[in-house]
Amino acid sequence: MTQATTVRQAVILAGGQGTRLRPYTDTRPKPMIEISGRCIIDHQLDWLAEAGVTDVVVSAGYLADVLIAHLESTQDTRNIRVRTVVEDEPLGRGGGLRYAGRHLPAPNDPWFALNGDIWTRFSLAALTQRHFDQDAIATVALARPRLPWGVVDLDEAGRISDFVEAPLSPYPINAGVYAFSGEILAELPEIGDHERTTFPQLAARGKLVGHEITGYWRAIDTAKDIREAAKELAENAEQAEPEATTKPVTEPAAALD
Repeated sequence: MTQATTVRQAVILAGGQGTRLRPYTDTRPKPMIEISGRCIIDHQLDWLAEAGVTDVVVSAGYLADVLIAHLESTQDTRNIRVRTVVEDEPLGRGGGLRYAGRHLPAPNDPWFALNGDIWTRFSLAALTQRHFDQDAIATVALARPRLPWGVVDLDEAGRISDFVEAPLSPYPINAGVYAFSGEILAELPEIGDHERTTFPQLAARGKLVGHEITGYWRAIDTAKDIREAAKELAENAEQAEPEATTKPVTEPAAALD
């Protein structure tokens, strides 16, 4: 028997310097990079709000004043409460999650966590359901991005039979989006990376679950990612344009569900 549960709070990790995105990040933090004229963090906040999240804590670091000013200036445009906390010293991703998680309105209740450089749309309700069905402490969204290289198909004799341009990864990767139970705060490190400390420990106890997602996903790490994400989103929008007599004007793009 399943239970319908809505997670109402989330943390966004937004403290990284984005060195591979320079010069874009010379004057703005990575989550404020724009894709087709839209900041990543604004897209994330809208996505969370649509999923029923009411409160978000943003963990800031690099150019925190720029991010805070942006979030304050856009607060009236969204139906979600946003609080920003700033690390006095770099705590690492795991330490940043712990520090920000303590500032949630209900830190003992479940919460989502997102890396601040992810542009995605998938069902957070499905992620939540998997999390509770499996009685997990942490559930990791898993994506299969396209490989940056072309690959070759070989027959049994080793002859090349085909070339495949940028296929989907045969292995799922950590998508940088999580569902956490309240117990996670006691498991996260004060300083350090949760993927090297907390997650292996939870996996050994059977409390770490993976949830493979369907929908659009891309990490924005380089200038190439900015260009390709803009192109992909434009293509998705074009594919979603209705045919004159068969589809309603309001039908969304399937890849962005």
